[in-house]
Amino acid sequence: MKHIGALRAVVTAYEHDRGPTAAELDAIGAEMPLIEAEVALLDVQIALLDRPVSELDERRLRRARRRVLAARRQLANRTFVVPGVGA
Repeated sequence: MKHIGALRAVVTAYEHDRGPTAAELDAIGAEMPLIEAEVALLDVQIALLDRPVSELDERRLRRARRRVLAARRQLANRTFVVPGVGA
């Protein structure tokens, strides 16, 4: 039987094996308030799946939705600088 594997080890890493770049980490950091608000909304929605919704639960849900909308608005109103583009 003939072996058909690679004869040498790969010198450069594949694209999917590398970690995030500094620009990608900055983008994640900029979106983190929105991500946290969406997770909080999801937590409230999950908590309400198996029980009747009370008045307090309705307030929690509305507050969580408002936080998501506020975070989206804040992210949309930000100005991002793209390196090498424009003056």
